[in-house]
Amino acid sequence: MTAIPTLRKMLDMAIAEAIMRRARPAATVTEVLPRSGGQLHKVYEVRCAEPADSVIAKVYAEGLQPRQDKEVHVLRLLAEHGIAAPSVLHTERGITVLTLLPGEPLSSVSASLDEAQARRVYRQIGELTAAMHEIRTDAYGYLTTHIAEPYATNSEYMLSRFTDKLEEFLDFGGDPATHDAVRAHVAEHAERFGRCQAPVLCHNDLHDGNVLVSKGIDGWRVTGLIDVENVISADPLLDLAKAHYYAGENRDTTLGWLLEGYGPLPEDWQDRLATYALFHALELWNWFTDIEHTDPLPGIAEDIRHLART
Repeated sequence: MTAIPTLRKMLDMAIAEAIMRRARPAATVTEVLPRSGGQLHKVYEVRCAEPADSVIAKVYAEGLQPRQDKEVHVLRLLAEHGIAAPSVLHTERGITVLTLLPGEPLSSVSASLDEAQARRVYRQIGELTAAMHEIRTDAYGYLTTHIAEPYATNSEYMLSRFTDKLEEFLDFGGDPATHDAVRAHVAEHAERFGRCQAPVLCHNDLHDGNVLVSKGIDGWRVTGLIDVENVISADPLLDLAKAHYYAGENRDTTLGWLLEGYGPLPEDWQDRLATYALFHALELWNWFTDIEHTDPLPGIAEDIRHLART
């Protein structure tokens, strides 16, 4: 199993005040509140006395400087193109200070939205995603502060990614018959990858937990995207497929609303979306196995077998 690096430090008042003296010297820290975070970083809201704005501070685990550098690079790239996301206020080794976007994760309010409200929000997510996909890149591959191991074509990139994930699947004890079904699907439908004309910037983790929404007098609206640490350069349909697969039971309905906002797609979008959803299901099974989150594995394995037949 992958070892999770230990966090450098917890963010207490003394550390927060020291950081804010460098980030915003005039600000007075009044409170430090833990927010949602992952195994590789912790997230805190640093509240400041008016008129200074509160901020978000992300504390990264030891040895994860490349991930921190990537987040700073991507957020600055999004800012250059006017994409709604947190802005970088200050960065130093192990800690990044970001603007605090208004709102809360869509995942925390989605169950309370009626159909009209949900449709409006997902249309806005589609519009925001389309704007992000206007950012063209030079090659396919994983993005850090540059494209690491760039691939000239989408076919080369996706065949490599499927090969890696299928090897991981067997290493983690995955069912050999399921492995063979995925491999057969990829061999039969590999031409789908070649239909992508150019790579674009893809969020690659576009689920409800990474979309912030805020309620105003005219209803709910999307205020921005967060958690850009998985960003890649790829086929835009790979991004849409992950949003679709991660949406759960209502995925077909929410996909329709998302695409209303996103705009026109190529004629073969459904075929490519299905193969990309298969990739995301395989990747998710591997990840959950790696971190020993076993309860969802049977359901994901069934998704993989179903998608491999499409």
